[in-house]
Amino acid sequence: NFVVINKPSGIPVQSGTRSFKNIIDILKNTKCFENTKPFVVHRLDKETSGVMIVSKNREYAQLFTSLFRIRKIHKTYLAITYGAVKRDISLLQDNLVTYEKNKKIIQKAISYLRILKSNDQYSFLELKPITGRKHQLRKQLYNIGNPIVGDDKYSFRGIGKKFKVKNIMLHAYKIKFMINNIKYNFEAKYGEEFEQFIRRKF
Repeated sequence: NFVVINKPSGIPVQSGTRSFKNIIDILKNTKCFENTKPFVVHRLDKETSGVMIVSKNREYAQLFTSLFRIRKIHKTYLAITYGAVKRDISLLQDNLVTYEKNKKIIQKAISYLRILKSNDQYSFLELKPITGRKHQLRKQLYNIGNPIVGDDKYSFRGIGKKFKVKNIMLHAYKIKFMINNIKYNFEAKYGEEFEQFIRRKF
């Protein structure tokens, strides 16, 4: 009924105006989707890598969509940020502002944060978003003054000049949910660039 993939960074989930290659088109032509088509049930930014659910039929697409809506799907992310995140921060709560057709929309965003490693220059974090707002973790970390390494959109001028990375250092690491009393747990290993950064900087 569904597949779980480890999405590489740099590839969008669905086709956009500028992208020639996307996850849905790639999956569509695989054996897994021979007599069906892939249904997107949640988003991962183009730059973000990691664990992702893709449904194989409309019924499960609707099921996952409702599980996401009632927050019964739990995601864990790993991120590397600039600077040392303050030790006393374990919860991020923001009112995030977005604009749709010039209309201002304010949405509450909540995420849990745990520092795995940190030094003066960088922090390696585990993040658990409770709400699912667009660019939530990227915006929230920017708001506390610790933008994600490689994030050009939510960053401070000149901060990334010293060390150039190809992709944003944000990875969807784990996802867990329950269907028909069966617990599902999936874990996706981060890529080579992420691995090297951790080795070199911590």
